[in-house]
Amino acid sequence: MFTKILIANRGEIACRVIKTARRMGIKTVAVYSDADRDALHVEMADEAVHIGAAPAAQSYLLIDKIIDACKQTGAQAVHPGYGFLSEREAFAQALKDNGIVFIGPNPGAIAAMGDKIESKKAAAAAKVSTVPGFLGIIESPEHAVTIADEIGYPVMIKASAGGGGKGMRIAHSSDEVAEGFARAKSEAASSFGDDRVFVEKFIVDPRHIEIQVLGDKHGNVIYLGERECSIQRRNQKVLEEAPSPLLDEATRRKMGEQAVALAKAVNYDSAGTVEFVAGQDKSFYFLEMNTRLQVEHPVTEMVTGIDLVEQMIRVAYGEKLGISQADVKLDGWAVESRVYAEDPTRNFLPSTGRLVTYRPPSEGPDGEATVRNDTGVFEGGEISIYYDPMIAKLVTHAPTREAAIKAQGRALDAFAIDGIRHNIPFVAAVMQHPRWIAGNLSTGFIAEEFPEGFSLPAPKGETALRMAAIAIACDHKLNQRKRNVSAQMEGWRKVAFDRQRIVQLGPERFEGEVIEQGEAVVIAFPGRSVSVVSDWIPGEPVWHGTLDGVKVAAQIRPILNGVALGHAGAYADAHVYTQREAELAALMPEKVAADTGKVLLCPMPGLVKSIAVTVGQEVKAGEPLAMVEAMKMENVLRAEKDATIAKILAKEGDSLAVDAVIMEFA
Repeated sequence: MFTKILIANRGEIACRVIKTARRMGIKTVAVYSDADRDALHVEMADEAVHIGAAPAAQSYLLIDKIIDACKQTGAQAVHPGYGFLSEREAFAQALKDNGIVFIGPNPGAIAAMGDKIESKKAAAAAKVSTVPGFLGIIESPEHAVTIADEIGYPVMIKASAGGGGKGMRIAHSSDEVAEGFARAKSEAASSFGDDRVFVEKFIVDPRHIEIQVLGDKHGNVIYLGERECSIQRRNQKVLEEAPSPLLDEATRRKMGEQAVALAKAVNYDSAGTVEFVAGQDKSFYFLEMNTRLQVEHPVTEMVTGIDLVEQMIRVAYGEKLGISQADVKLDGWAVESRVYAEDPTRNFLPSTGRLVTYRPPSEGPDGEATVRNDTGVFEGGEISIYYDPMIAKLVTHAPTREAAIKAQGRALDAFAIDGIRHNIPFVAAVMQHPRWIAGNLSTGFIAEEFPEGFSLPAPKGETALRMAAIAIACDHKLNQRKRNVSAQMEGWRKVAFDRQRIVQLGPERFEGEVIEQGEAVVIAFPGRSVSVVSDWIPGEPVWHGTLDGVKVAAQIRPILNGVALGHAGAYADAHVYTQREAELAALMPEKVAADTGKVLLCPMPGLVKSIAVTVGQEVKAGEPLAMVEAMKMENVLRAEKDATIAKILAKEGDSLAVDAVIMEFA
């Protein structure tokens, strides 16, 4: 077995590979850019080598730098993770030429299947059903429009070397094709060093289902079940699960056997994923093959008990698969939430900065469920503008889908992040969504269920009652602290607090009485009492306890006269008053938000790529004003209404903070 491997990646996946290598007794080498000098994967590895500046094109995408790091440290093999160089035939070949083992498929398999254009040609030659599209090189926007007109709208424009939603656009008209073509080529070039794109028919109301395959260098290939990845935003997966609630055993077998046949046709010899677009009637079409480890591989690992990273390492070393198809059994259900540094209330725009608080839920057993958190960050660390915005992948596994979803909801409630914006409120809300719970999914789920964008849901019903009980219990705990403050005046009686409490929870009002019963605090609401037990300490960002004996977690932050709470996908400020305080609070004036209607604010920290207007120019609603790049994504900022440009305060190349003024309108 290898004694030392290098991980040609960063962040969460680098840490993930290091964990398995460490368990196998293999030493690891990390590589890092200027931006990642203090990153978690650098700290975890046995050795680390600096390979360049922060932009990926000047560090993680430089093949020569990776090979030099291998030679410098004596690493015998390289695991590429996902993204960056993981699907580059030239990288696998360069390693081979230098006597270094690539922990992934052979260069021929990457060439045949890793390139999305070539993979579709190979699939078509093998008579695999594919989505209608144009598989040749598209030279210009006009050429793209002609092709799209022939295929019929809507169409998808996709980077040939792409992944993770980068270099991908959906177009419903010729104008959108022309603009999407330019954006896709630009993003593909900056993210993958390859600006080729292709066009294919976009299937309406589809599901995205993929098959995990695993092959060795002795001709053996098996499939490890499927993953449902239909919950997507901007063609980037947000939630994944295994197995799929759509498939029956017969369809699963058909998809698996087709995936294996395709892998065998190109002598595939590592972990890989064959992706399908599936109709609600269980029909399916080959979409593409990812010749690497997928971001969402943990859900497959949880339901099969197979460590895919370990299998990749063993196969690369030349070992035969120790698993046959008959050995693969799907046990229970796994759900994964991708935790991103982005603001869901601002159309999911990226967010960067320091993780002032990073407290993930405890890993391990949670009743009948198991919690796993794959991450590459730490409290106090920095989320950079240069790379993918992923913070962590939170996975729960349980005997049933319902139990896995409930466990995921509890784990999200217990996940505290401060200092940046993040999407935990969004994925927590999805966990409570009836359509998600029913398994009635499609890739249009987010657009259909959140057509006006996402705003923090207000608590209702039982959720609101639970949050009110937690708020009163926290207020009572704080009052107990005040009663026990040291150095109080001698002989002075301790303050006696009113037991009646009024909670203003968003628009809802609750009245309750605090009754102490041993370790419990009973909150007596009209017609209902809730027994609260918790060892929460003021200042902790997550409240853990039980309500009427049921385990509950809630995110909690102090505010004036109360706490801000997040629980079960609902969020609200809970103001806790005595009767007299409530009367006085009702007389307080409300703060009026500042008018920002005459300025264009930068919606996220990023780099100004271009300014599309000039001072004095009249613009119509919908016209582009500027483009800001953040985390490898180009974001076009458009006019919300007709206006005249009065001042332009930013220029191309400026690095802006969130809410920085880009321009003013007359």
